[in-house]
Amino acid sequence: MTFSRQSGAKLGEANGKRPPGRPRSENVRQAILRSTLKLLRKTGFEQLSIEAIAAEAGAGKATVYRWWPSKGALVVDAFALSTEAELHFPDSGSVYRDMALQMNRFLGVLRSPRGCIVRAILGAGQSDRNLLEEFRTRLLRPRRQEAYETLRRGIERGELPRNLDLDLVLDTLYGAMYMRFLIRHDELSEDYVNHVCRMVLEGAARQASARRHSSARKNGSTATRSRN
Repeated sequence: MTFSRQSGAKLGEANGKRPPGRPRSENVRQAILRSTLKLLRKTGFEQLSIEAIAAEAGAGKATVYRWWPSKGALVVDAFALSTEAELHFPDSGSVYRDMALQMNRFLGVLRSPRGCIVRAILGAGQSDRNLLEEFRTRLLRPRRQEAYETLRRGIERGELPRNLDLDLVLDTLYGAMYMRFLIRHDELSEDYVNHVCRMVLEGAARQASARRHSSARKNGSTATRSRN
């Protein structure tokens, strides 16, 4: 007796078994991402190869390149996916709480085994411009857009000045973290992160307050001269 591929598939479903064939594309994609993180921790970026990732994931090399144009893009995507749920910015109604909480979550990532992946990406990126561009495009920019919105909410609530240089604030906050993470000249701790966050944001708030007082004094002085 003969039967078609379609009837065979239905028979397999009726028996509660998935018929043989290729696994779902998303399953393969997730396997590739997991394999990338696993091997990267073992070998570092320079020794990591697409061939090894494909073999670990049980996929073909062509399948990997179907989704990612380069090893750098794959590595950054794998890391970004592993941290996505942790690194979103909250909206608690306080710019300090929101920034401090997200920065401490990032600290947790840096302290975890994934911290070595960050070091590998940044280290290899010094001689690989494409890797750094992938890091900026796939990881840094999406988080930075969220950070902009967090700071803008603080501006709207009057916590921060309207002429605040958002990039300068973010570079100061996270640059301080990267400095201790990479150079290791001192401890990168929760206390340090909270202190940096408070110092930078309160400094910006004081600057706004000082400008408001200066403007008020100037307007008062002008009004007094006008009456005289």
